[in-house]
Amino acid sequence: MMYEPKMTREAEEDLEKFNKSQRAQIVNAINRFALNPLPKTEGGHGNPLGNKYGLNLTGLSKITLKKMGVRIVYKIIRTETTMQIVVIAARADEEVYKIAAKRNK
Repeated sequence: MMYEPKMTREAEEDLEKFNKSQRAQIVNAINRFALNPLPKTEGGHGNPLGNKYGLNLTGLSKITLKKMGVRIVYKIIRTETTMQIVVIAARADEEVYKIAAKRNK
């Protein structure tokens, strides 16, 4: 089942920080994952986060674009068929997870 990717206002601002080519790659990755964003434990492609670096990220999953050094953190809104993008940021240590935990409240 295809999920509709929706970005939070903050995630849209994150995306704007990248150049046009990078934004296209990020949007393509999001759209590919939207075909089956469920966690791998449920037969999907998502990498569930759980607890990372002492942060409770339960219910969030990530997309990693290794060559670009980018992580995209999202959550599935199960009452709809929505994949909400929470944060898009560089893969700099645990910073992306700190931002995700703050925005997921």
